[in-house]
Amino acid sequence: MLSKQETEHIAKLARLGLDAAELEKYRKDLSAILGYIEKLQEADIEGVKPFTHSIEISNVGRADVKIERIPEDLGKLTSQMPQTKDGYLKVKSIF
Repeated sequence: MLSKQETEHIAKLARLGLDAAELEKYRKDLSAILGYIEKLQEADIEGVKPFTHSIEISNVGRADVKIERIPEDLGKLTSQMPQTKDGYLKVKSIF
């Protein structure tokens, strides 16, 4: 179990202003947490691969492929644009 001085030191590092009752409560809680960590350190993890997520994940992406557009569709789209230049929508400069 943590000593009173160790608990006070931890509280000071965490900038916690604790009274005597709170100090005793945190002393018990921190001791229980540290006891559990000691128990976890006893576990045999030989051969266990480290991981960052609990499930296997991968980045999902698509191939960058050129899509052929049908010229009739382009004509329909560009006819509805207020201004075009070389088949593209022309907009005002923003800089």
